[in-house]
Amino acid sequence: MQKSLIAVSSITYAMKAKKLLNNMGLYCEIQKTPKNLGSGCGYSIRVRDDLRYIFSILDSENIAHKAYQKIPE
Repeated sequence: MQKSLIAVSSITYAMKAKKLLNNMGLYCEIQKTPKNLGSGCGYSIRVRDDLRYIFSILDSENIAHKAYQKIPE
């Protein structure tokens, strides 16, 4: 499945998202945000499930997210 990187507003949101998604059985890792993805706290979450589904989960838990990009396989 295609992996994507989602920039988040803070390291706190990154850790909260990782815990939430992992507890739901979804893949999620934290990594430094590449310079071309955006500014902010400098951390992103790496996911491999449907982005619309991930965004709906993050939004329902009020986890602020910014830009995203798909990671080439």
